[in-house]
Amino acid sequence: MPLVKKYFCRVKEVSHPLPDLYTVTFSSDKKYSYLPGQFLHLAINDYDGVGQWPDSRCFSMQSNPSEEYLKISYTVKGNFTKKLEKELKAGKEVWLKLPYGDVFQRDHLKTDCVFIAGGTGITPFISLFTDCSFEQYVNPVLYFGIRSEKYNIFESELEESMKVNKNFQVKIVDQSVSGNLSIDQIFANFPNSTFFLSGPPMLI
Repeated sequence: MPLVKKYFCRVKEVSHPLPDLYTVTFSSDKKYSYLPGQFLHLAINDYDGVGQWPDSRCFSMQSNPSEEYLKISYTVKGNFTKKLEKELKAGKEVWLKLPYGDVFQRDHLKTDCVFIAGGTGITPFISLFTDCSFEQYVNPVLYFGIRSEKYNIFESELEESMKVNKNFQVKIVDQSVSGNLSIDQIFANFPNSTFFLSGPPMLI
């Protein structure tokens, strides 16, 4: 498991595909060290690198460990993300502390795994799906709930995932058309599977 380290970073790029959704790419002189599915602490207040760690928030890493740059996606919901929306621009200097979590490093069967995600909750899964280790999974399935078609902003990553694992099944559930994901129905279809669940509080 990689050791937790502090990274002095710059915002390389900010994309804004939807009014309340942002994807941010960070660059650093140090190589990022983490595993698929892990998360980070992001601090944007002034920090000298050695004192008490400032106010921060957790975000799942969307990029995979082999990528040069680190990427997160977030929706604007509270005071901290409103501050991010205002301050995170290309060239902005920030501090990241990572990695945390061990969701995919825990013992689990890699056959018939079912991944259930809502909105930006898919980002820790993307970190795994685009990593070479995802090839080890046998017949994995993703159920991805989106508010409407325009919120399906991860198409390119999911297409790349299906190249990593050719048996990967992706099921997009457009909630504006067919309603919320039915956990009961998914469980009925896969009663003996390992489940991974990530999304907003209502989904959890």
